[in-house]
Amino acid sequence: MGARQRSDSPSLFNGTDQPVSITSLAFNGYGVGRCGGKVIFVPFTAPGDEVECRIVRTKQNCYFGEVIHLLKASPERREPPCPAFGACGGCHWQHLPYCRQTQWKERIFRDMLQRQGQVPDAVFGALVSSPSEFNYRSRAQFKCRNTDQGLVMGFYRRGSHFVIDIPECPLMAPQINETFKQFRDWLKNSPFASRIPQIDISVDDHQKVRAVIHHLGKIERALADALRPEAEKSGLSLFFQSGRNSTLRKICGSDQLHLFPLGPEGGLTLDFGPGSFSQVNLGQNRRLIGEIIESARLTGREKILDLFCGVGNLSLPLAHGAGQIFGVENYPPAVAQAKINALKNGFENVAFQAGCAEAFIREAGSKGEKFDLAILDPPREGAYRTIKELPRLNIPRIIYVSCDPATLTRDLVHLIHHGYRVLKTRVYDFFPQTFHIESLTLFEKT
Repeated sequence: MGARQRSDSPSLFNGTDQPVSITSLAFNGYGVGRCGGKVIFVPFTAPGDEVECRIVRTKQNCYFGEVIHLLKASPERREPPCPAFGACGGCHWQHLPYCRQTQWKERIFRDMLQRQGQVPDAVFGALVSSPSEFNYRSRAQFKCRNTDQGLVMGFYRRGSHFVIDIPECPLMAPQINETFKQFRDWLKNSPFASRIPQIDISVDDHQKVRAVIHHLGKIERALADALRPEAEKSGLSLFFQSGRNSTLRKICGSDQLHLFPLGPEGGLTLDFGPGSFSQVNLGQNRRLIGEIIESARLTGREKILDLFCGVGNLSLPLAHGAGQIFGVENYPPAVAQAKINALKNGFENVAFQAGCAEAFIREAGSKGEKFDLAILDPPREGAYRTIKELPRLNIPRIIYVSCDPATLTRDLVHLIHHGYRVLKTRVYDFFPQTFHIESLTLFEKT
């Protein structure tokens, strides 16, 4: 237990466990109840649970607890399919049926945007469920530790850097689980196990697999000699990395994996290299892009600004219908890949630039440049600095793809204060079994 903060109910820390009724769920994945007159957040609980709870941390207005005994199980509960659930830090809601997970995500998202952003009921669309609640992840980072009991491979225990050993993960695409098992077999008796802290595994729309082995020390040559024959036999693209992305080195296989953002019949293929961002749920990514194309309402003349553009995941599917597209991204290798993707797909109306989004906006504003549509797909921390600059371009419509409703709400309020209104917003469930919420929001200048 960590250091305890001051509490106005110190008796709750005298070792007596507290009965708590769980009534709802919160964005962080916790069940919510009341204890000692305050809200209490308890992980791995469900609405309708009656639990005996121990308080482990307190803040000014709330407590955080852990379940000691499940006194009465909620009728909403199911048996979690993964034996590591509750110990592994990756999943939060495997004990809830998927239909209940999506209902709570929709409710939490709506509550956050309405409470803080006063977004009206009429603009909320229905949540788009994942095509599959399991085996949907196309990439993962597996942690490795060499212990007295042998090689341990899996994910961190919740709230720690202790690695939980797992045979496979039900969230992963089957090809990732298969490759994960191969690495366990290859490395468990090798002299390199203590030098490998992490292995990244990705799969693409061709079911091709790439692995990046993170290693410590100068073992590349010996490790490559040991693993290359097995990787080549399996058709695996293998890379090594000893530090930052700049240390990536190909050992064998293809440099790129391939995505079909419009589907296999859509005529568009995007390549992405190791270190570049790609969505983890490829089926949902296609659905999201479909709504972006619909929301853009392109006539062939529009000038589009894509901020946080990555390798062109959202830009290039719009290129056939737009006049011009300008993509901005602060990770130069992704920009280089985006340019290659535009060239390979025959687009001459697309330009990508490496740099800071805010600096690009200020420069474009000083030149009097006009855009018809802006697309933002920022990381989890949102785009507040960018949003503060964006109104100077007076762009008629903005599509904001968010992976965190808290930072979306913060940014949304700023846009509303600068004359924008929300036309529509909805959740796309990219992350079943977790509390994470991906969403698409369309703004219009009033």
